[in-house]
Amino acid sequence: MTMAFRKRLLRGDQLAGTIISMPCPQMAELLSGSGFDWLFIDGEHGPLSTGDIQLLLQAAQPRCPCVVRLAANDAVHVKQVLDTGADGIIAPLVNDAETAARVVAWAKYPPLGERSVGIARAQGYGASFAGYVATANERVAVIVQVEHVDAVANIDSILDVQGIDGVFVGPYDLSASMGKAGQVDDADVRRRIEAVRRACAGRRMPIGIFGADAAAVQPFVKQGYTFIAVGMDSLMLIQSAGRILSALRADTADP
Repeated sequence: MTMAFRKRLLRGDQLAGTIISMPCPQMAELLSGSGFDWLFIDGEHGPLSTGDIQLLLQAAQPRCPCVVRLAANDAVHVKQVLDTGADGIIAPLVNDAETAARVVAWAKYPPLGERSVGIARAQGYGASFAGYVATANERVAVIVQVEHVDAVANIDSILDVQGIDGVFVGPYDLSASMGKAGQVDDADVRRRIEAVRRACAGRRMPIGIFGADAAAVQPFVKQGYTFIAVGMDSLMLIQSAGRILSALRADTADP
């Protein structure tokens, strides 16, 4: 784990990342060397076990910081992901301050929280135990995902929770919670997203979002979003394969 991600996040640096959803360490290794500032490892929707996540981290770190979206918001998932050595967590579907406070508590060692103390990869399998435990509360980023109309309604109280380092907007689940699944460009959906942005700006809270490609995220960068996830491993493969095949067929087409 590296100190850089949380420090850069809180400093407001522009951080461009991408999503890894497949249990393929080679993919993590390749993308970690491609110039991204961080990798978003999707433990929620991707078919990733805790063992898979650790293999992805081993392939990508320390070249590139890795933040893991949890499969579920509970103490066990937080503990296991952080013990693999993740640079931070993204807690999905945080709809109220109570959930946000629990996530922070699970991610922080006492006295700031109630994270269980163990020996695993994050602690150097014991070799760097004391140093990790002494510094983890300052090194691990805790990010909550706002992706439901209830979360938008509760955004001010969520932001009141001490220990949150960033807010990641989930436009797709937000649109679904409004009965407009997948309609992320709908005017009402965009108004809800803008309400979250304004609330975060008022607290100087780092805010991030996902977009399928650069064109989708560039407007948000201009609005002050600082940590972006653009594209994902599967989309990159599909798009690249499509471009190569189209070019091949164009070059070999009969005159």
